[in-house]
Amino acid sequence: MGEFDLIARYFKRPARRAVLGVGDDCALLQPRPGTQMAISTDMLVAGRHFLTETDPCRLGHKSLAVNLSDLAACGAQPLAFTLALSLPRVDESWLAAFAQGLLALADAHGCELIGGDTTCGPLNICITVFGEVPVVAGRSQALLRSGAQPGDDIYVSGTLGDARLALDALLGKTVLPDDVLVATRLRLEQPTPRVALGLALRDVASAALDVSDGLLGDLGHILESSAMGATVDADVATSLIAIRALSIRVRGQFNINLSEDKWRRYALSGGDDYELLFTAPAHLREAVQAASRASQTPVTRIGQINAEPGLRLIDSQGQPLANSYTSFDHFA
Repeated sequence: MGEFDLIARYFKRPARRAVLGVGDDCALLQPRPGTQMAISTDMLVAGRHFLTETDPCRLGHKSLAVNLSDLAACGAQPLAFTLALSLPRVDESWLAAFAQGLLALADAHGCELIGGDTTCGPLNICITVFGEVPVVAGRSQALLRSGAQPGDDIYVSGTLGDARLALDALLGKTVLPDDVLVATRLRLEQPTPRVALGLALRDVASAALDVSDGLLGDLGHILESSAMGATVDADVATSLIAIRALSIRVRGQFNINLSEDKWRRYALSGGDDYELLFTAPAHLREAVQAASRASQTPVTRIGQINAEPGLRLIDSQGQPLANSYTSFDHFA
């Protein structure tokens, strides 16, 4: 099968929202009046971002999900995406499953594939996604990292740490019961982009990003951009590890033998969660909960923005904890 046959069979679809889609040298997008384009690119490299034995359907899903998560963090409505795909060989069963996972998530969010490229080489997936954000009275409604203010609450959506727990189990660094590995592996390989929550937070959140490299490391980007500090309750964050909470509720049915420090590391610096981390003024707590209900996405308040620079950790009793938690860095 040649390159253009591959594209036609697995990835070419009629343009719906785009002016022109797959098939020409360029695709054409026409932003609606009164909107800005939000654009993000993520690359997934085999052996670096995912294990080579990852189910291709799940890999297709994740490849787009991590990009949709960036749009969610910006409060952007997904529009379209391009796919650059490097393959060591043409494997039709792999391609069919990959395309199924990719396009199912695309359809769920009304985000159409409008172009890209394919080549022969090491397995590498690069997606650029396009979204739109309203501009109201000359002001963009995009959520940025730079708007946090002293006294703002810090929230995170969903759960934390389960993806990193699964990765450690798959790498042989920890042992999990089979049913626990199945559940946590789903969080690693098939994350849920919080698009609906991002849209609901446009007029509520003061700053936002998605948690990809670890909670504290990503929070550091908000603090740097906003020139602020923060205090985070490590015990509240750690309680958001779904499988840990389950093991506490059904103690005796399965045992995960991890220290409290290890649990905290998964929650605070694990990465691959793709949850939204955002700040909002304290007087908008009910508005935050309304956004949570409207998007059917749980959110948890885990700390507060401070004027004093630095990131401080406390436990559930308010006692300070040492911060030795580092997030993922591709070049560290």
